[in-house]
Amino acid sequence: MSILLPLENGELYAYEPRTEPASYATGATRADGPLRSRIVYSAAHVVADPFRTAPDEPAAVDWDATLAFRRHLWANGLGVAEAMDTAQRGMGLDWAGAAELIRRSSAEAKAVGGRIACGVGTDQLTGPAATLAEVTAAYEEQLAVVEESGSQAILMASRALAALAKGPEDYLEVYGHLLRQSAEPVVLHWLGPMFDPALTGYWGSEDLDAATDTFLEVIAAHPDKVDGIKMSLLDAQREIDVRRRLPKGVRCYTGDDFNYPELIAGDEQGFSHALLGIFDPLAPVAAEAVRVLDTGDKDGFRALLDPTVELSRHLFGTPTRYYKTGVVFLAWLAGHQSHFTMVGGLHSARSLPHLARAYELADRIGLFPDPALAGSRVRQFLSVYGV
Repeated sequence: MSILLPLENGELYAYEPRTEPASYATGATRADGPLRSRIVYSAAHVVADPFRTAPDEPAAVDWDATLAFRRHLWANGLGVAEAMDTAQRGMGLDWAGAAELIRRSSAEAKAVGGRIACGVGTDQLTGPAATLAEVTAAYEEQLAVVEESGSQAILMASRALAALAKGPEDYLEVYGHLLRQSAEPVVLHWLGPMFDPALTGYWGSEDLDAATDTFLEVIAAHPDKVDGIKMSLLDAQREIDVRRRLPKGVRCYTGDDFNYPELIAGDEQGFSHALLGIFDPLAPVAAEAVRVLDTGDKDGFRALLDPTVELSRHLFGTPTRYYKTGVVFLAWLAGHQSHFTMVGGLHSARSLPHLARAYELADRIGLFPDPALAGSRVRQFLSVYGV
């Protein structure tokens, strides 16, 4: 039975939903064991408690549903990148909530044998930092929480550092200090301003070539303390150029939600592993694609993953930082949570036509394990808006 979906101009069009999901969505073709050819993390969203969630209030998290979603990711063979921007760090989830999330998810990872890495930032600073020492101390506090939990650390970009730093030397000082004292190798995260405008000019320059040189200088000075880098600049060629300049043994984890199939597949000079927000909704197909890649079949890998790019580019469309709204909407339609509510009220950050298009694109590739449930929920959702 067709569903009337709205366009940006207010017109409605009839969409005929699928009646059967793709085989990967049901787990019918799921293989056991870890992925072998690539390390793959999904940056996972948090599930809000709909009875206690309100804008401008501390994040109210449904811990049972949040941890159940992480078990879903681990069951598919993916690692969890915890407390990242997908989990609304700095956009509804404060440091107190993030610290609890890190502790709970790390304990759950140990219980099920899942791979996990957690975001370390400076978002406990509620006002502008006065000194680099203050920024460094905030990083150290969060790094201690992650290391005490037994998880790997991802050093996230810091709004406080971006606001305070006068040039590349300030980044070299702060990151050098953190890497010297980190207990285990970390992942360095370069998040572009399309995800967070407050990070414009990160690494000391708005000139990306100059910023890249500083980024690589940090790594070159401490290659034994850098497991890898995550680049989220939505610039495939720059990522390729940077990964070719990395010291031996330092991995590149793509954070490019526009170009991930080609970057993961790689070329004759190397490839990227993955740490992606889009692999939150795409976990089953991403896992199946990488298992095909494990056999050496790049064409089969691309055949599975290339059709997902249109959905990803839609979800991460401008303003990119609101991609989380579409991610959680799809989680609700897929049955991973019982409601479409987000901490900080972020479920209102995308338009009705945007979310309707997200549903259609996800349904076309067979993403929903129960298409009838997804169709029923999207009809309910549309009716609230008078469609």
